Amino acid sequence: IVFFFWEAVGLCSYLLIGYYYKRRSAGNAAKKAFIVNRVGDLGFGLGVIMVFWTFGTVNFWGDEGVFARVGEFGQTTITVIALLLFTGAIGKSAQFPLHVWLPDAMEGPTPVSALIHAATMVTAGIYLVARSNAIFQASTTAMLVVTCVGLFTAFMGASIAITQNDIKRIVAYSTVSQLGFMAFALGTGAWMAAIFHLMTHAFF
Repeated sequence: IVFFFWEAVGLCSYLLIGYYYKRRSAGNAAKKAFIVNRVGDLGFGLGVIMVFWTFGTVNFWGDEGVFARVGEFGQTTITVIALLLFTGAIGKSAQFPLHVWLPDAMEGPTPVSALIHAATMVTAGIYLVARSNAIFQASTTAMLVVTCVGLFTAFMGASIAITQNDIKRIVAYSTVSQLGFMAFALGTGAWMAAIFHLMTHAFF
């Protein structure tokens, strides 16, 4: 169900970004968002397949769910699953190196830009990692990767934002930076802090 709605969010965002379809820049921005997110979604899809292949279910909860059986499998298997799931989060939540679609997404109408940057696409990846915390906590390598990617994205986004002149692109790179801080919090195990930051950023 998560994967189905994950793809639905991506499709809706693609259509909204390309709302001004007669403008070449809007069309290019929509295509970039669609293609870049498909790269991340490929990793997410492979992660879901590997979860089913390994655990025999995609149900994370319950006595026979994924979370209850994480300790039964080797570190390498859990690490691969976690990194594949994180690949999907990298695309949706605009983490380096799949952050390139977000600044161009400002080609859509201003309300669409606000929606994408606050409460829809970009929050999905952070929520996915937080929701899958038992898998990530079982792999120190995956947690380290999430931490490093988040920290680098946070500083990169902030550094680029201060060099921009267009206010909408400043907001876009600022969002990239804030998402990086959320990912950094997830990587350090501060799940509640990351979700709190996500909520305050959405309201802001």
